[in-house]
Amino acid sequence: MKLRSDAQRNQERLVAAATEAFREQGLQVPLEEIAKRAGVSPGTLYNRFGGRDALIDAVMPALVESRVRDALTEASAIQDPWDAFARYVTLLCELQASDLALNDAVSRRFPDAAELTRICDAQMISSQELVERAQQSGALRGDFTAADLAYIFWSTSMILRATAGIAPDAWRRALGITLDGLRASAAHSLPVPPMTMDQVHVAMIGLGNRR
Repeated sequence: MKLRSDAQRNQERLVAAATEAFREQGLQVPLEEIAKRAGVSPGTLYNRFGGRDALIDAVMPALVESRVRDALTEASAIQDPWDAFARYVTLLCELQASDLALNDAVSRRFPDAAELTRICDAQMISSQELVERAQQSGALRGDFTAADLAYIFWSTSMILRATAGIAPDAWRRALGITLDGLRASAAHSLPVPPMTMDQVHVAMIGLGNRR
């Protein structure tokens, strides 16, 4: 249904204000602050979007999809399978480091934002080809799965939040150590099997509920 002109203007103001606030402070920024930036009442925000998850879904999916697609395209063009895999992981972590909203999105802090979650799930599936190429070349340990990428993004998210004002590049050292540990030449048997995608989703919901 077509919105009235004033309602359309309010929606556009809210989306613009949310985009700005999310990127400055992360997806947990108070909704009242977003409403104030947009020059509308909190009630207008809730009437238009219902809550935080719907507002996130109005702002973040297109941005995340574009950035992740660019990372996948760049990595896939690299001939060496290990370098392609490592570059993709690094690019995703660089996205986390460059923007608080992207950090929250990639690390799945708000899994109830349905469209954003769909985009992130698709990203993990799309990365499977890079994982398989690296494994077939003998460079990446054979028991690694695309679902295991979640561990990397979760840990990077926590490192970024802990070190942002102290050592903002500390995540690069941690990622370097992680990538070295993923090489087939360094692999030892793991004590438990990988999580399934369903388990990853349940874990994300749990993290979101505790934020």
